[in-house]
Amino acid sequence: MPTREFKAESKKLLDMMIHSIYSQKEIFLREIISNSSDAIDKIYYKALADESLVFNKDDYFIRIVPNKEERTLTVSDTGIGMTEEELEKNLGTIAQSGSLNFKSENEAKDGHDIIGQFGVGFYSAFMVADQVTVITKALGSDQAFKWESQGAEGYSIEPCTRESVGTDVILKLKENNEDEKFDDYLDDYRLKSIVKKYSDFIRYPIKMEVTESRPKKDNDKEFEEYKEEQTINSMVPLWRKNKNELKEEDYENFYKEKHYGFDKPLRHINIQADGMVRYHAILYIPESIPFDYYSKEYEKGLELYSNGVLIMEKCAELLPDYFSFVKGMADSEDLSLNISREILQQDKQLKLIAKNINHKIQKELEKLLKEDRETYEKFYKAFGRQLKYGVYADYGMHKEDLQNLLLFYSSKEKKLVTLDEYVSRMPEDQKYIYYAVGETNEKIEKLPQTELVTDKGYEILFFTEDIDEFAIKMLTNYKEKEFKSVSSSDLDIESDEEKKEAKAEEEASKPLFEKMKGILSDKVKEVRASKRLKSHPVCFATEGEVSIEMEKVLNQMPNNENVKADKILEINTHHNVFKALKAAFDLNDEQKVSLYTNLLYNQALLVEGLPVQDPVAFANDICKLMG
Repeated sequence: MPTREFKAESKKLLDMMIHSIYSQKEIFLREIISNSSDAIDKIYYKALADESLVFNKDDYFIRIVPNKEERTLTVSDTGIGMTEEELEKNLGTIAQSGSLNFKSENEAKDGHDIIGQFGVGFYSAFMVADQVTVITKALGSDQAFKWESQGAEGYSIEPCTRESVGTDVILKLKENNEDEKFDDYLDDYRLKSIVKKYSDFIRYPIKMEVTESRPKKDNDKEFEEYKEEQTINSMVPLWRKNKNELKEEDYENFYKEKHYGFDKPLRHINIQADGMVRYHAILYIPESIPFDYYSKEYEKGLELYSNGVLIMEKCAELLPDYFSFVKGMADSEDLSLNISREILQQDKQLKLIAKNINHKIQKELEKLLKEDRETYEKFYKAFGRQLKYGVYADYGMHKEDLQNLLLFYSSKEKKLVTLDEYVSRMPEDQKYIYYAVGETNEKIEKLPQTELVTDKGYEILFFTEDIDEFAIKMLTNYKEKEFKSVSSSDLDIESDEEKKEAKAEEEASKPLFEKMKGILSDKVKEVRASKRLKSHPVCFATEGEVSIEMEKVLNQMPNNENVKADKILEINTHHNVFKALKAAFDLNDEQKVSLYTNLLYNQALLVEGLPVQDPVAFANDICKLMG
């Protein structure tokens, strides 16, 4: 048998394609089926231009034939076939794509498109086969030809016989080894699952003889096996159907069939884009959070198709992290089928699709918030934290897109509110959006720091998740209203009279506060009279960027640097406790001043949910006070 050398390109190139471009060996079947689909498409295009050629869709199909005895797998089609010259051109030169050339000559005008454009997919067959044979007869030709190769060493082409127009690709499978059981590619169930996974939406029937079982005629308690030819692909994808024909149950069934989740989706988005970038997408907003959502095992991403053929199960590039909960798929005519993950990441079309999908998800969530608040709050309970991470991530790059989707519990409304709703209710004299941070709404309501803000009649947003304050720090303001913590060292809401009174009290008690600061040393930055406390004796205020709640979160992280907030101990000078403290100071009773100071400091720690550094000393101080 005469052997011809590959014109390009060498064993090294073939090895690279087999071992680098494709991460999973099962991809070979997708590639061969896509080539078969292209071959049938080419007859379709010919029929459009040649009235003498009648295209009857029932005559065109792809057939898969596994032969366990011979250890061969054959994929046949009734497509256009190849001449000897086309065999030489298309299969004799690695990375030469006949489909790409054909596409450039025959631009699709009615929704059909040629799938295989990259020109290396056919050679993926060598991942599973020692020998590949192609028997083909071209449309309009009386002579068939056989192309055969055992790999990068070369190939042969010779005349042969084939009754009808079309192509057979015959793979002689490799022998099993410790790492790979190639016999699996002769199993009905395995082949069917690969077709369903990658090629379910090829527009022509993919037929295969499948083994089924049925009760015996003479004994219905026993079963017998029989074979029948079945069409194993769906052919028409949901996203290519007319939106008006689809019902809610169609979307729900697709969600279940694709195993996007075990829940019922809250919302679906059907995108049919035909502008700068052409693509279809079906997206779902799930009802409940996946069990592994916040684990390393969770993978974000949409299924990515090229003309109905699956390229990637989880294309992470299509979703930003803050929308990582979205499930679904995208299908584009503008993406090459046979491309690796590395090339895909640089694909401009993919980036345009991702940008468009991101915008559509954002708008759908805004619509859900506006039209169905109850359902949105259900969604937010599951995935609101992720939106807040999105505001915080990348130095707040996405805050403008996400800020209107945020909800926080309101001290006045006793329910979740948007930032827009909060600002719309602000009195004219209110300068800031006030918030308080704590473990639960109930605990926040009892915080001493909320007293003055509440007395002024101002609404407070409650932050109960560790990401809340970090996200708000990144926002800095909303509709030109700055955010301010109720624990801030300067609330800036006192009247001139209140400020004057507070300053006088501060001056009068200055020697006492300096004494207390000396006792507490570097535990606090300052001790001062409080402007915010009404009924409580003591609390902490903070200065700088790091709040007490942020200190807690940061110090729970691995390799923390023991970050500390700048704490100010504020004393309610109208409280009886302060009067007792002041009396002890005036009598020069240093022991009592020290006792009261430490008790007040530890009380402030407990109110904030911070650990008391020396519980034994604290217990002894209480005993001294009681004694």
